[in-house]
Amino acid sequence: MSTSLQRPDLTPSSTMAIARQPILDAKRHVFGYELFDRSLENKAYSAASDAALLFNLLSNADSEMRNTTKTIFINCTHQTLAAGHLELIEPDRMVLEIPPMPAAQSEPEDIETFLQTMISVHKRGFRLAFDESVMAEAYANWLPLASFVKADVTQVSACELKAIATALADQPGIQLVAEKIETQADFEAARLAGAKLFQGYWFARPVLVKGQTIRPAQAAIIHLINLVRKQASTNEIEEVFKHDPTLSFNLLRFINSAGFGLSCEITSFRHAVMLLGLKKLFRWAALLMTTSGAAGASPAVGHAAVVRGRLMELLAAQLLSPEECDNAFVVGIFSLLDTMLGLPLAEALESISLPQSVTDALLRRTGVLSPFLQLTLACENADDRLFAEAATALQLTGDQVNMAHLQALVWAENITA
Repeated sequence: MSTSLQRPDLTPSSTMAIARQPILDAKRHVFGYELFDRSLENKAYSAASDAALLFNLLSNADSEMRNTTKTIFINCTHQTLAAGHLELIEPDRMVLEIPPMPAAQSEPEDIETFLQTMISVHKRGFRLAFDESVMAEAYANWLPLASFVKADVTQVSACELKAIATALADQPGIQLVAEKIETQADFEAARLAGAKLFQGYWFARPVLVKGQTIRPAQAAIIHLINLVRKQASTNEIEEVFKHDPTLSFNLLRFINSAGFGLSCEITSFRHAVMLLGLKKLFRWAALLMTTSGAAGASPAVGHAAVVRGRLMELLAAQLLSPEECDNAFVVGIFSLLDTMLGLPLAEALESISLPQSVTDALLRRTGVLSPFLQLTLACENADDRLFAEAATALQLTGDQVNMAHLQALVWAENITA
């Protein structure tokens, strides 16, 4: 798959920027993402923003969205829900988040009026999500249309969350999503209360355990990376795989995945070296670290690391050499190394031989790769100004970043499937 991005003309859609927040299941696997427009320019008119986001998903990355297996949540206003642009969007894997009625339009007749619009959208195949206010008696006719009810754990107590879960127990087609999960404790409390899905970034935060050591599987991967980095002989590297068949299986699984796009199957490490070259395998060796996280780490951590790596590679492809693009990929992967290993990042990197540009970006936030890391991280957080500054520093348009972002999400699915 090519890592190059098309440079579109600067159009109004170029001012839009997509951010994502993951939604995990109870086993902490990625169930889907909420995508939202976080552009500063669009804050003043959310209806136009929502419509623009939907158009952007269709026109700029429709092929990517058709290939995703994850569920995509998108916020809609009542005005955009009734707009004709929804006729252009395939409802598969799309969830439309519907807010409660504004206070000025919360009379029973207003609620009933918008019900008809939602029934029409629901019949087209779109799944709908509501916040916890849909549990109120006034919205009783909305609830049967719901596939998801989202409850903000900063606004709803554990007892209230449990009551909502109990009330939904008679609605097997509705899943309860606990959002704004900030800590492991939040996750456990919401899970015990009956939530089925969980939204937030808590899973990617490092949990540093005193006395934590690198496990044998992780040590084998680090040894492999160091051998690849020093251009060791193929025979020497093959010995690592002979002693760790799981390592060999995972490397070949990655390289033969749909994300790599090879026309023939690679059947051995020696075959991989012949086809790709040892230097190119550096990135694939780094990718192996996502398969062997710290005990108790969320499976979503490895997935998030793959998304970061691919996104950094795609963003760098316009401006850097192919070798530095590979290094950008490694920076993205290793930006979660502390979480994957359960060690402080500086300590985790001590035993790994890495290019200077990689360690500069990871440990000091300096060097040629640092701006790409800043932009990649900004795609995940709520700091709109940081995102705008990071994209401007690299002279990348919103369309370019959006396209790379969605390509990275789908590529990560193909790689980790």
